[in-house]
Amino acid sequence: MSAIRFSQVSKRYPNGHDALRTVDFELDSGEMAFLTGHSGAGKSTLLKLLTLVERPSRGEVWVGDQNLATMDRRRIPGYRQSLGVVYQNHRLLSDRTVFQNIALPLQIAGYSDDDIGRRVRAALDRVGLLSAESANPLALSGGEQQRIGIARAIVHKPRLLIADEPTGNLDPRLSLDIMQLFEQFNRIGTTVLIATHDVALIKRMKHRVLILDKGRMRHV
Repeated sequence: MSAIRFSQVSKRYPNGHDALRTVDFELDSGEMAFLTGHSGAGKSTLLKLLTLVERPSRGEVWVGDQNLATMDRRRIPGYRQSLGVVYQNHRLLSDRTVFQNIALPLQIAGYSDDDIGRRVRAALDRVGLLSAESANPLALSGGEQQRIGIARAIVHKPRLLIADEPTGNLDPRLSLDIMQLFEQFNRIGTTVLIATHDVALIKRMKHRVLILDKGRMRHV
């Protein structure tokens, strides 16, 4: 079964800019792939379609058995809660501890306190930062902050994990560590799509590469 399917997807913004042009591709359930291309190629727009920040102008975007192009607005919050999303700038809250940052999506989803405690600590253990649960995120290094962002993204065990330039602010060694974390999640069945411009790192990882060029999928 496809985890992601784009069928003849185009996105034109009101100013006339065509960010995506008749994009077709599928990502199988349990697959890991990189999305790359020059600045302005359409990577961010493609991810915004997957997170329903944007809707396609034409075509269909499927995640599992859900057609995002026609999804009712009332279902969007629940859909977003089913995803794991990692950002370049972490988006951590400095007035909350590491534990509280990771717990936030579970609290919004209505999990019990006991379940939240178990899940948060399991997520922290997976990213190697169990001892940091009481720390303020600002006290951590950039690489550690990104790991906290990843823990928050996977705390509810999503089937699909999306990352937008997750190593953009990190040095090469830390970047490799973060990518290997994504590989660990992929090995247990999580579908992973990572947007990145780090060509050297992509070559080292040896996963499928999707290339956008001026809004068109040039190679799949």
